[in-house]
Amino acid sequence: MSEQSTDLRETVRRRYAAAAVQVTEGGTACCGPQPVEIDENFGSTLYAADERDALPAEAVAASLGCGNPTAVADLHEGERVLDLGSGGGIDVLLSARRVGPTGKAYGLDMTEEMLALALANVKKAGATNVEFLKGTIEAIPLPENTIDVVISNCVINLSTDKASVFAETYRVLTPGGRIGVSDVVADDALSPAQRAERGDYVGCIAGALSFTEYREGLEAAGFTNIEIAATHSVADGMHSAIVRATKPADAPAGAAESTDGCCGVSACCTPAETPVDSASTVAQAKAASGCRCQD
Repeated sequence: MSEQSTDLRETVRRRYAAAAVQVTEGGTACCGPQPVEIDENFGSTLYAADERDALPAEAVAASLGCGNPTAVADLHEGERVLDLGSGGGIDVLLSARRVGPTGKAYGLDMTEEMLALALANVKKAGATNVEFLKGTIEAIPLPENTIDVVISNCVINLSTDKASVFAETYRVLTPGGRIGVSDVVADDALSPAQRAERGDYVGCIAGALSFTEYREGLEAAGFTNIEIAATHSVADGMHSAIVRATKPADAPAGAAESTDGCCGVSACCTPAETPVDSASTVAQAKAASGCRCQD
């Protein structure tokens, strides 16, 4: 990764860490250079009232996305769902309710403060079919062919290596699996410089792909049945969009690994992590599974 990309990732991490701390201290994730800029186009107002009311207040307060991916993805009982950039856990908790006790919802985030907030929200919600992982969306710490649905809420646009995000998403999906994400997408006519100008105004959208670039990126990763539909404007020429795509059912399945616990442990890379095999230590379990959380 280039020095510039590393700096951008650290900027994003700091902003979202500040947002998590603010919520933990009793506020909301709000505007300015410390946390993340939001307005009526972002955050918990994009969820139905009954969804907000059923969750811990802190999970709702930490919502920073531009849509409602759990509705976009049309989740079903028993499915395994992965939320890229899960933040305070609102979409993971909603997913866990929809897939039920026979399903499972994973959340992936690189920010320790958000993971701590998410774990606290899981405890308050009493969810038992949830697991949060520490890592980046460019190197997902899960085995290939183990997830039925990947969701994300205005996070992919923040990545400086979207090709890796698309490739990793494709890798972890089972053949026939799908993505249903909300993201910020730019008009094809806008140059990267023009998108950056709008990002300075709205916050955290400067890296958005155009509609054509997004489609081409998904196609290059192997996805089919691609749909990208704008829902509302977040800046001049910048839109919140619903993105759907499918991993072909005849894609080579490979050798899927056990999903009893990420990297051989439960609650991977959190203070609560424990080895699935009680005869092993956490370190031994991670080493044996080739856990990418260690990278």
